Amino acid sequence: MRAVLEDMKSGEVMTCDVPAPELRPSGILVRTHFSAISSGTERAKVQMGEQSLLQKARSRPELVKQVLDYARTNGVRAAYQKVQSRLNSLSPMGYSSAGVVLEVGEGVDEFQPGDRVACAGGGYASHCEINFVPRNLAAKVPNSVPLDAASLTTIGAIAMQGLRQAKLSFGDNVVIIGAGLVGILTVQIARAAGCRVIAVDIDRDRAGRAAAMGAHLGIAVGDPQLPMAVQEFSRYGPDAAIITAATSSTEPLELAAQLVRDRGRIVVVGDVGMGVSRTNIYHKEISIVMSRSYGPGRYDPQYEEQGQDYPIGYVRWTEKRNMEAFLELLASGSLNVAPLLEAKYPVENACAGYAHISKSKAYTAIIEYANATDPPRPVSAKRLRSGDLRIGCIGAGGFARSIIFPNLRGARGVGLESVATSSGVAAESARRSFGFALAQTPDQLLANKDVNAIFIISRHDSHADLVVRALANEKAVFVEKPLATNRQQLAEIQRAYHEQQDRAPFVMVGFNRRFAPATEEIRQFFVGHHEPMMVQIRVNAGHIPHSHWVHEAGGRIVGELCHFVDLARALVGVPIRSVSAAALPDGARYSRDNVAVTLTFTDGSIATLAYLSNGERSLPKEHVEVFCEGSVARLHDFTLLELVRNGRTRRLKCHHDK
Repeated sequence: MRAVLEDMKSGEVMTCDVPAPELRPSGILVRTHFSAISSGTERAKVQMGEQSLLQKARSRPELVKQVLDYARTNGVRAAYQKVQSRLNSLSPMGYSSAGVVLEVGEGVDEFQPGDRVACAGGGYASHCEINFVPRNLAAKVPNSVPLDAASLTTIGAIAMQGLRQAKLSFGDNVVIIGAGLVGILTVQIARAAGCRVIAVDIDRDRAGRAAAMGAHLGIAVGDPQLPMAVQEFSRYGPDAAIITAATSSTEPLELAAQLVRDRGRIVVVGDVGMGVSRTNIYHKEISIVMSRSYGPGRYDPQYEEQGQDYPIGYVRWTEKRNMEAFLELLASGSLNVAPLLEAKYPVENACAGYAHISKSKAYTAIIEYANATDPPRPVSAKRLRSGDLRIGCIGAGGFARSIIFPNLRGARGVGLESVATSSGVAAESARRSFGFALAQTPDQLLANKDVNAIFIISRHDSHADLVVRALANEKAVFVEKPLATNRQQLAEIQRAYHEQQDRAPFVMVGFNRRFAPATEEIRQFFVGHHEPMMVQIRVNAGHIPHSHWVHEAGGRIVGELCHFVDLARALVGVPIRSVSAAALPDGARYSRDNVAVTLTFTDGSIATLAYLSNGERSLPKEHVEVFCEGSVARLHDFTLLELVRNGRTRRLKCHHDK
């Protein structure tokens, strides 16, 4: 299928062939008919991409801090690789579209194939011929609403949420500051709700167009009559100001504070400077409220990704209900969006649409998908057939791009045959960056007869099923930890392995720490010991919020602590006999991922593992100590190894190699 992507390094927008996304539970596959380019959000994203590396750093100081923190913990080389993997990638564009349902996932009962739907969300309602969309980010389109108009629904929901935050009622006066796409829709929705609407913009033409499209008064910021005109129109001053402008300046907020009445309300929808002076805010006792995107549910993974709705008795207007309300306004004829739909571009020429909004005062451009095709399998110009191992990789996240792919690309006797992801876009990005011959869907990759070894580096809860399917297709398997997230999955893998043992060469789990040079040094240091060992491993893992996907995919204990169980097993060198563990109370913060584990081994050795999420991230993550027969090995975060015996210490630098 065709998709519009941005090169994160250069900012170039291009139309590419990518694999179609997979159907997943709690969502639907939608064939896109129209998608809207936002003149604000998407233009800003492209401008950010076009900046030099130094300009990007200056504009995003919080990301620079994250990189520096990562470098302190993992080393400069690892931080550099992480930054480069992010820059050398393709990002899907778009977040507002409309189309027709192709397939319905498990747990979805409100949609059927053939339904016309409006879709929302970055990474979901992208400029792609086919999108996977979670159920709560899709809304049925009334029969009387054309799909090109419905493609504006996400942006309309943003405007609607801003109005709801303003708590306006019939007859109230409202000033909209910023007459771009969101501003124009806010103007029309406010008028449809019975409000008296003033539109203000820095551009005189846009202020005039706002008046032509529904505002009772349109006036430019530079007009000396602005304060007087607003006062005369509203009599007492506007009851609320809604800021839909986008600028780093604090002027929109200062202007709003100047214009609204005593005890008025300011709602910030756009990305504007917030450093407002206290004088007007205090003396008028003005309330300043933020509006969060499309409405309640935004940024909540349980709502957006898992499809868990909020009860209407407690949350009247959610993201989805705002989308539905906007579509009802379109159906009733209360909104005039026809002037916003005039500039249409075929998906093959989407870059012209971006040029259109960049070089003109256009509010938007609409991408149309008149001849949507079946998903192709893009092939690079040069097929990589060399090597005994012809590898396919399922998953292309940060770890894969910064660690796995660079090492595979440089390995002898290895051909990078195919890469697959659930979204398709990430697969094509990895194919281009690392030289894979194909970007495919996971199903296509598993059936690919040119692939004889599969790397599974996807989300934890997908590992077991993919391992079983890879074995059924007689592939050698390398799977990142964990191999499985429960006993039933492990039993299924064992059964599949035994059934295919003569035909599938091996299954290997990515317990890399047992192969680290420092681990081998410790083993050699204690070689030939006769007494049991005492091993202590402390992991300062750091806090991860409840909303992070890792908690949904088996959790951190199953997903990461297993690494250190294996490390202890490798250091002691004999089987584990028993396991006991205790965790701190959850406290609604740590997801029971502060755990102390004791392992006893068949030779009497003991290992204690402390996995902690309540520590300080600036401290080293991993600390290992091994005691045996009067000797001690101390490993500091896989960067420094100290071997102590007979009062003498030997120190080895490890360059964070684990």
